[in-house]
Amino acid sequence: MKPLAIALLDLRRVFRDRSNIFFVIITPFMMIFLMGLLFGGGRHLQLGVAGGGTPLADRLVTSLGSPSVQVARSGSEERLLADVEQGRLHGALVIPAGYDATLRAGGQVEVRYVTRTGDFTAADLGSRVRWAVSREAAVLRAARFGAAEGGSDFDGSLRLVASGAGVEVKVVTVGRSEIPPGFNQFAFSAPPLLLLYTFLTALTTSIGLVQTRLLGISRRMYASPTPARAIVAGEAAGRLVIALVQSLLIMLGSAVLFGVDWGDPLGASAMVLLFALVGGGAATLVGALVDNEGAAISLSVILGLGLGALGGTMVPLDSFEGTLRTLAYLTPHAWGYDGFAELVRHGAGLPDILPQLGVLAAYAAVLFALGIWRLRRALVR
Repeated sequence: MKPLAIALLDLRRVFRDRSNIFFVIITPFMMIFLMGLLFGGGRHLQLGVAGGGTPLADRLVTSLGSPSVQVARSGSEERLLADVEQGRLHGALVIPAGYDATLRAGGQVEVRYVTRTGDFTAADLGSRVRWAVSREAAVLRAARFGAAEGGSDFDGSLRLVASGAGVEVKVVTVGRSEIPPGFNQFAFSAPPLLLLYTFLTALTTSIGLVQTRLLGISRRMYASPTPARAIVAGEAAGRLVIALVQSLLIMLGSAVLFGVDWGDPLGASAMVLLFALVGGGAATLVGALVDNEGAAISLSVILGLGLGALGGTMVPLDSFEGTLRTLAYLTPHAWGYDGFAELVRHGAGLPDILPQLGVLAAYAAVLFALGIWRLRRALVR
């Protein structure tokens, strides 16, 4: 019972400071709201188009427009590319000269989609553009086939296909989208921010371990009939409880306030528990390694924000490429991001995220083993 009493006392100490209520409870929800508006769905995407001006090209441009995609014509390709580079457009489609003539002659035309590197919004727009282009290509192929087999001209066959009379065009998209249609925009930002704040809050509570030693509280507990193992277990459990409370507050609060569906309950619970163990183990290790409050808070903020940024909790991990993406998977955050992405976006269950859970369990085991060993040494020396 003594380890549990120590753990609950640590939790009370966190929320006794009123400023922590703002940073632990209010700030995560504010960030979920803002990040959901920035990276989630429900936003207007700006697409520029250069070239065209002919009947078939105009058909393609018309098919690109939708309530969430605004299409803007540009007088020149150079101006269009400049608008993309400067962020005025999310993407640009360049239709080559001779588009209509080549298609009517039975040839193939390559249209170019231009974006800025690493722009996640542009990737979302790109999937919509590819879908529209593939759909238009299917209609043109059907019109070409009808003209060849039916003896009519291409334009007449195209009008027949476009009206849906006599010919059925079925378009099938293979693979899966990183953001499924109709996806809750706040469900995109909630999981990575849960990872960021759970880890950061757990780390900052390492200052409590330092204060306990500096104020002589740990020595007085050790001098009492309380064995060292009970003190160490209680302090380590305290970091875990704090991380779990932070995770559950974000999970339940985002579900109520923003309608976030966290997916399979067993899978989500396992992810939360294991990542809380990772945060608790890291906090125990940091609190046992440093001997003053300033170093503890500085190291906690640097590690919490630095690893969070590298692991894709500030900028979506989906936009990382090459070496940066490889480095991201050195952090537990990236594995947590992948696990929650499977659960929240793609309806995965517990068996589907076993690899991510296994990596997080390994992180937690190593961090807690080192933290408990180092904390015991700090207490008994």
